[in-house]
Amino acid sequence: MLGKNPDSVILIQWVQFVPERVILLPQVSARELALRILIAVEEEGAYANIALHRILEKYRPGKLDRAFTTELAYGTLRSLNTLDWILARFVKKPLESQTAAVRNILRLGVYQLIFMDRVPPSAACNEGAELARKHGHPGSVKFVNGVLRSVSRQCGEISYPTLLENPLEHISLRYSHPAWMVKRWLEEFGPEGTIALCCANNKPAPNTIRTNTLKITRSDLAERLKAEGLLVSETVYAPEGLKIEGFYSLGSLASFREGLFQVQDESSMLAGRALMPSPGSFVLDACSAPGGKTTHLAQLMENRGLILGVDIHPHKLSLIEENCLRLGIDIVQGRTGDARTLPEELYNLADFVLVDAPCSGLGVLKRRPDARWRKNPDELPALVKLQAEILEGASRCVRDGGVLVYSTCTLIREENAGQVENFLAGHPDFALEDLRAYLPGALDQEGTLAGGQLQIYPHLHGMDGFFIARMRKKGSDKRMENSFIRKEGSSTSARQD
Repeated sequence: MLGKNPDSVILIQWVQFVPERVILLPQVSARELALRILIAVEEEGAYANIALHRILEKYRPGKLDRAFTTELAYGTLRSLNTLDWILARFVKKPLESQTAAVRNILRLGVYQLIFMDRVPPSAACNEGAELARKHGHPGSVKFVNGVLRSVSRQCGEISYPTLLENPLEHISLRYSHPAWMVKRWLEEFGPEGTIALCCANNKPAPNTIRTNTLKITRSDLAERLKAEGLLVSETVYAPEGLKIEGFYSLGSLASFREGLFQVQDESSMLAGRALMPSPGSFVLDACSAPGGKTTHLAQLMENRGLILGVDIHPHKLSLIEENCLRLGIDIVQGRTGDARTLPEELYNLADFVLVDAPCSGLGVLKRRPDARWRKNPDELPALVKLQAEILEGASRCVRDGGVLVYSTCTLIREENAGQVENFLAGHPDFALEDLRAYLPGALDQEGTLAGGQLQIYPHLHGMDGFFIARMRKKGSDKRMENSFIRKEGSSTSARQD
């Protein structure tokens, strides 16, 4: 939500302390901060969320300027194709001929003029000219001012291609999504469903957390967070979930430092519930970092048994360990490894296996405003191949009668239901298992829970897009004596093999 005065600047300098010296950071406006984020994303290839966090932590703007900076940066990034399409009608030379600073100053200005009714047009134009004065030359000031004032005068005359004449171009421009995504969704959902999905992706993502039920109940955590000054509401489907608003940073919350909760989207929590490992089990989490689902599984197991968290990146295992230490979990053991080629010592051993596979991420676009422009459809075949190989490798570790859950945070059928179909066709010893005992029936928009699969959509379910499939390996459900648990122990540690 925007503040009452979006044109305000930071009036108090933030003092940054470093050993033996003090650095006084200059006063910086919210628009300047947003511009720095946009330039970092474009020129340095930075991820928007990381760039935003870095800038906000460095300059520590007030609450209103923090919100305004976030809206400017994220909104501009979400709307890039629309903004550039509009600018092309007012700029003679291609935008690419301008410097990154001038190009993004123009985008910021047009975003305010077109999408932010609470910002006076004069403020958008004047502040854009001031940014050009700092980041360009005298000619840049005149150029930016002229373009923005032309857009301001004529913005009511801008018309998009009509939905009837060209639904692909209309939706892509009107709702700011790449044409290739819109094309796929039109084929699957039709115009109305595609527009609803795009609108859902353009809304700010909620801050969702998972109660650490090893330490506190959801209701008690809610009261604790309210006492810390936050606005709190319960998630609809995940019984551990809460949505929170009104905090500056997680690190500033004593409840976070004490390990009373973990950041995790509601749909992601449902993957753990679909697996539902019993206390005392041996669980393999094949793609575990940074540990959100891993620690959730530990909660469901009442911190009894063993979870082997495997990740191909050694440096990411430390994230799992940090989360476990903060949450009070000691049954997770991290191991560096490739889920496609797990060691034979793990074959036919795990009671439960989770494969939360790397994917195209089209279900979480609202959380990553720049991600929609980074996706490349040409990369999908290689990604589908990787998922199949990971699923194949992890499945070898499931014991007779054991459970395998495959999940992604995307909406593409080849990565989801198609992937499961192909796996089952080659593995007659596995079969889909009814999910109705594990997940709320209200989720079942397509009637697939009984068949062992669930596709979650942002526009239908109000949370991140997600896919879950639960499979059981045929054979006796009698649990074997688990020599691996006896050999490895139950302490949380990271190791490299």
